[in-house]
Amino acid sequence: MAIAKTPSKTPAKPLAAGKPKAAPKSSTKPAAAKAPAKRVAAPKPLPLKDETATFTAQAKEAFGNAGAKARKAANTGKDTATGAMNTVASMVEDVAKTIDAQVGPQYGDYARRAASAVSSVATSLESKDVDQLLDDAREFVKARPGVAIGAAAAFGFLLTRLVKAGDDDEA
Repeated sequence: MAIAKTPSKTPAKPLAAGKPKAAPKSSTKPAAAKAPAKRVAAPKPLPLKDETATFTAQAKEAFGNAGAKARKAANTGKDTATGAMNTVASMVEDVAKTIDAQVGPQYGDYARRAASAVSSVATSLESKDVDQLLDDAREFVKARPGVAIGAAAAFGFLLTRLVKAGDDDEA
């Protein structure tokens, strides 16, 4: 049985002898890949010494500023505390007179001794600068670590109670 050929509408082009026809080029390559790459010199890094020196200078300046602010705040706190202690001592002295009259001179003497102790602590605080106070605190902690831990725990407990009481007032 013979197959009949149907004529095609477009005439076929003859192939060139010896050269196969190449596939059309794809345009999916990026434009940069088509052009030759230009070499750009990388910026020359600073030597490590210069970077370290710059960082060290900035760190020293930041710590110096923080230290100055902390020292100023500590001096302000020290002045406030000594003022408050002197006020408490004078109030206890005044109360001691009332205690003498109502309870007896023996109990008034206890109040006067307490006022004297508070006043001497205030005077001691006024006479020392912040660095001396920090050194004294370090020595105290080294000599009596148990007392220091107990005092820190008591202070933390009181601070927590104050914060909780403030939260209850807001609610």
